[in-house]
Amino acid sequence: MLSISKKPLLLLLPLAAACGVWMLAHAAEAPKQLKVLLVAGGCCHDYAKQTLILKEGIEARLQATVEVVYNPDTTTKATFEIYNSADWAKGYDIVLHDECSADVTDPAYVKRIVDAHRNSVPAVNLHCAMHSYRWGNFREAVTPGAENASWYEMLGLQSISHGPKEPIDISYVDANHPIATGLTGWTTINEELYNNIQIFASAHAIAKGKQLQKPKVKAGEPEQPAKEAEAVVAWTNEFGPSKTRIFSTTIGHMNETVADERYLDLVCRGVLWATGNIGADGKATNGLGR
Repeated sequence: MLSISKKPLLLLLPLAAACGVWMLAHAAEAPKQLKVLLVAGGCCHDYAKQTLILKEGIEARLQATVEVVYNPDTTTKATFEIYNSADWAKGYDIVLHDECSADVTDPAYVKRIVDAHRNSVPAVNLHCAMHSYRWGNFREAVTPGAENASWYEMLGLQSISHGPKEPIDISYVDANHPIATGLTGWTTINEELYNNIQIFASAHAIAKGKQLQKPKVKAGEPEQPAKEAEAVVAWTNEFGPSKTRIFSTTIGHMNETVADERYLDLVCRGVLWATGNIGADGKATNGLGR
């Protein structure tokens, strides 16, 4: 009968246990990765480059993987196949809306997008996303609960137009908010200041922008002095019964602005806030910083 010594096995047990402890410890140390969906495309912007800038900028600042869904359609009717599924946002920690689809007016299509956020998927909305998915009498303040109001309710603010391409002076109006803590205002290059038709009660202003705008005059009439326009340009919102966290900024028309370190820092702070991974000092929590 073959006899096997138990001593070698007994000697291996402590080593196996030590390896197990080491593996668990290092698994705990491994940083969490945010899975980010960036949807971009449509009219009036260089989304091909801006998606790359955003992806690189976010991944350089956060422990995150950014998956890009890009439609090269440059019209105001750009749509995205991913939105055709009811569970289109499944598996993502947050969605960045960077589309410019002003003339996409199918209520069922828009409802599928909004429902994902109503059901607790956080979002960050950039620039022309605020001027997308609008129909009916959207140039007047929409009525909460109306069919054409859901996109604005998700955003937390309704905007319908913008001023000229001129510099915008940005200042943080709630410097104590985690998104704004430690950040300083700046003056952009030529950008578009989006107006505010209404700000919903669930929204909270983070930053405002001021821009000098020359009044339009008819041919032959004398020029009028420029007037200062002011609007909220960055804000948070708590949307729906789940109070889903939503962050939005209307800044971001030009590639140079999107690539600006101050802009990317703001966007990343918005991502962290919306996903519940930011401290009072504005820094990433849960190991998500780089």
